[in-house]
Amino acid sequence: MSLKDKLFEKLEQNEERMVEIRRHLHENPELSFKEEKTAQFIEEFYKDKDVSLTANAGNGYGIIVEIEGGAGDGPVIGIRADFDALPITEEADVEFKSKNDGVMHACGHDGHTAYMLILGEALIDLKDELKGTIKIIHQHAEEIPPGGAKSIVESGILDDLDEVYGIHLFPTLDLGDITVCPGEAMTGRSNFDLKIQGSGGHGAMPHTTHDALVAGGYFVTSAQTIVSRRMNPGDSVVVSITAFEAPGGYNVIQDSVTLRGTVRYLSMDNREPVYEEMAKLVKGLETAYDVECTLDYVYDYPVLYNTEEKIDEIEEVLTASQGSYFEKVYRDKPQAASEDFAYYLEKIPGAFIFVGAKPDGVDTAYPNHHPKFEVNEKSLLISAKAMAEIVLNKLG
Repeated sequence: MSLKDKLFEKLEQNEERMVEIRRHLHENPELSFKEEKTAQFIEEFYKDKDVSLTANAGNGYGIIVEIEGGAGDGPVIGIRADFDALPITEEADVEFKSKNDGVMHACGHDGHTAYMLILGEALIDLKDELKGTIKIIHQHAEEIPPGGAKSIVESGILDDLDEVYGIHLFPTLDLGDITVCPGEAMTGRSNFDLKIQGSGGHGAMPHTTHDALVAGGYFVTSAQTIVSRRMNPGDSVVVSITAFEAPGGYNVIQDSVTLRGTVRYLSMDNREPVYEEMAKLVKGLETAYDVECTLDYVYDYPVLYNTEEKIDEIEEVLTASQGSYFEKVYRDKPQAASEDFAYYLEKIPGAFIFVGAKPDGVDTAYPNHHPKFEVNEKSLLISAKAMAEIVLNKLG
């Protein structure tokens, strides 16, 4: 029996455990930087297994598990799964619904962790047949900046990696589909808060006020001209205002308002120009509406850039298995979302790919970060086998 067949057999035999782990994690979600019990669960899983484990990696509860192959020298490969949840109240109709009010695994990180634990166990069992070393990166805090990846990279614990790989589940992709994207695959991200301080007063006498709400309303529309009039039409740039806080009564013009938003870009060349244009608009608000503005603008996750030759290799490896445990692998357009896996790829060659997880019997699935988000649990075994093939291509 080949090494691949042995590994796949172990994964298939433990698919039910994989699903059980996923459901346990789904019932017990924890927010970014607060994943204490999740981390304990992961550490307990590896207890008494023949591996080296480093806890509290980076700026939180990150865990690095090192598996040394016993079949000779080879590369050091990193494979990553994140495990934090989101501040969302779950509305999905499942038996294993979140037990933590206002917290939900609405991005599939529970599935990422479940498949990676079972894959890690199988790789440990077969490590004597592997050439090289595997570092499993169980990463905390992907969802909230500054994220966990950047600090793990900066800690130096991954300095010996030759390559790094990750998988993300997407229920908006058909079950059985695996997509790859060379080069710029996910957008970079910046977030901002804007406080507009005016001078409030009576709603019947606006001439005696400096209306912060009107200034804020103008900013909501004018911010879109950054994309439509300042950015190259061939570039992918998005500016979204996601919150406008101006509570008050019918007859009161508010003293101040606060806006919040996000910026996405598929080229790092657009990171600073968007900020510079926004700063100009804010300065104009102060002059035009006689208000004071405070813009807190944070450069966040970089553009996720997949090493093109690694995507070529993955595509070649997975194409050989196309039609067996999954339907097809194909190249797709970049994703508009952002991912702190980008920090690994800034320093280490590798790739981040996507596995379809559309639930059975639906035409249109709820997307990631939706309160009714669900994944097809058959995608867990697909993910485990796909990552196993990537690892064996390097170490087998």
